[in-house]
Amino acid sequence: MAKGSNEAAVLGGGLRVRGRVHGEGDLRIEANVEGDVTVTGALELGQGAEVRGSVSARAVTIAGLLEGDVAARGEVVVTATGALRGDIEASGLVLEEGGKFHGLVASDFELPEAIA
Repeated sequence: MAKGSNEAAVLGGGLRVRGRVHGEGDLRIEANVEGDVTVTGALELGQGAEVRGSVSARAVTIAGLLEGDVAARGEVVVTATGALRGDIEASGLVLEEGGKFHGLVASDFELPEAIA
Protein backbone atom coordinates (compact mmCIF):
# COMPACT_ATOMS: atom_id res chain seq x y z
CA MET A 1 0.00 0.00 0.00
CA ALA A 2 1.37 3.34 -0.95
CA LYS A 3 2.00 5.65 1.97
CA GLY A 4 -0.04 8.83 1.67
CA SER A 5 -2.35 7.35 -0.97
CA ASN A 6 -6.04 8.19 -0.70
CA GLU A 7 -7.14 4.94 -2.37
CA ALA A 8 -7.49 1.66 -0.54
CA ALA A 9 -5.39 -1.29 -1.59
CA VAL A 10 -7.49 -4.29 -2.65
CA LEU A 11 -6.99 -8.03 -2.30
CA GLY A 12 -9.40 -9.10 -5.03
CA GLY A 13 -11.86 -11.96 -5.17
CA GLY A 14 -10.46 -15.28 -6.30
CA LEU A 15 -7.18 -14.76 -4.40
CA ARG A 16 -6.10 -17.05 -1.57
CA VAL A 17 -3.57 -15.55 0.82
CA ARG A 18 -1.76 -17.53 3.52
CA GLY A 19 0.35 -15.59 5.99
CA ARG A 20 0.34 -12.15 7.59
CA VAL A 21 -0.88 -9.09 5.74
CA HIS A 22 0.56 -5.77 6.99
CA GLY A 23 0.47 -2.30 5.50
CA GLU A 24 0.03 1.44 5.67
CA GLY A 25 -3.32 3.01 4.78
CA ASP A 26 -6.69 1.46 3.97
CA LEU A 27 -7.31 -2.09 2.73
CA ARG A 28 -10.34 -3.75 1.14
CA ILE A 29 -10.36 -7.55 1.18
CA GLU A 30 -12.50 -9.52 -1.26
CA ALA A 31 -10.26 -12.60 -1.06
CA ASN A 32 -9.80 -15.61 1.21
CA VAL A 33 -7.09 -14.84 3.81
CA GLU A 34 -5.62 -17.28 6.33
CA GLY A 35 -3.51 -15.16 8.68
CA ASP A 36 -3.49 -11.95 10.68
CA VAL A 37 -4.21 -8.62 8.99
CA THR A 38 -2.81 -5.32 10.32
CA VAL A 39 -3.26 -1.94 8.62
CA THR A 40 -2.90 1.63 9.84
CA GLY A 41 -6.08 2.79 8.10
CA ALA A 42 -9.55 1.34 7.65
CA LEU A 43 -10.10 -2.34 6.88
CA GLU A 44 -13.11 -3.50 4.88
CA LEU A 45 -14.08 -7.12 4.29
CA GLY A 46 -16.31 -7.26 1.25
CA GLN A 47 -19.29 -9.54 0.83
CA GLY A 48 -17.93 -13.01 0.06
CA ALA A 49 -14.54 -12.32 1.67
CA GLU A 50 -13.28 -14.75 4.31
CA VAL A 51 -10.56 -13.97 6.84
CA ARG A 52 -9.35 -16.49 9.38
CA GLY A 53 -7.03 -14.61 11.71
CA SER A 54 -6.93 -11.58 13.97
CA VAL A 55 -7.30 -8.10 12.48
CA SER A 56 -6.10 -4.70 13.65
CA ALA A 57 -6.99 -1.38 12.00
CA ARG A 58 -8.23 2.14 12.62
CA ALA A 59 -11.79 1.03 11.79
CA VAL A 60 -13.19 -2.30 10.57
CA THR A 61 -16.24 -3.03 8.40
CA ILE A 62 -17.27 -6.65 7.95
CA ALA A 63 -19.61 -7.62 5.11
CA GLY A 64 -18.08 -11.11 4.70
CA LEU A 65 -16.85 -13.68 7.24
CA LEU A 66 -14.21 -13.01 9.89
CA GLU A 67 -13.09 -15.75 12.26
CA GLY A 68 -10.69 -14.03 14.63
CA ASP A 69 -10.35 -11.20 17.11
CA VAL A 70 -10.70 -7.54 16.12
CA ALA A 71 -8.76 -4.58 17.54
CA ALA A 72 -9.87 -1.18 16.24
CA ARG A 73 -9.03 2.31 17.42
CA GLY A 74 -12.39 3.42 15.99
CA GLU A 75 -15.63 1.67 15.18
CA VAL A 76 -16.33 -1.92 14.16
CA VAL A 77 -19.32 -2.41 11.84
CA VAL A 78 -20.84 -5.82 11.09
CA THR A 79 -23.15 -5.29 8.13
CA ALA A 80 -26.34 -7.21 7.33
CA THR A 81 -24.30 -9.72 5.28
CA GLY A 82 -21.39 -9.90 7.74
CA ALA A 83 -20.46 -12.55 10.28
CA LEU A 84 -17.87 -12.26 13.05
CA ARG A 85 -16.72 -15.09 15.31
CA GLY A 86 -14.24 -13.53 17.71
CA ASP A 87 -13.76 -10.90 20.36
CA ILE A 88 -13.86 -7.16 19.71
CA GLU A 89 -11.84 -4.38 21.31
CA ALA A 90 -12.98 -1.06 19.85
CA SER A 91 -14.34 2.37 20.69
CA GLY A 92 -17.70 1.55 19.11
CA LEU A 93 -19.72 -1.31 17.63
CA VAL A 94 -22.50 -1.31 15.03
CA LEU A 95 -24.32 -4.59 14.40
CA GLU A 96 -26.74 -4.16 11.51
CA GLU A 97 -29.95 -6.19 11.39
CA GLY A 98 -29.07 -9.57 9.88
CA GLY A 99 -25.39 -9.33 10.83
CA LYS A 100 -24.01 -12.19 12.95
CA PHE A 101 -21.68 -11.85 15.92
CA HIS A 102 -20.42 -14.45 18.40
CA GLY A 103 -17.84 -13.28 20.91
CA LEU A 104 -17.06 -10.73 23.60
CA VAL A 105 -16.87 -6.93 23.38
CA ALA A 106 -14.36 -4.79 25.30
CA SER A 107 -15.09 -1.08 24.90
CA ASP A 108 -15.62 2.20 26.72
CA PHE A 109 -18.92 3.08 25.03
CA GLU A 110 -22.22 3.23 26.94
CA LEU A 111 -25.14 0.96 26.18
CA PRO A 112 -28.57 2.54 25.52
CA GLU A 113 -30.89 2.44 28.54
CA ALA A 114 -33.23 0.05 26.71
CA ILE A 115 -30.65 -2.77 26.76
CA ALA A 116 -28.39 -1.82 29.67
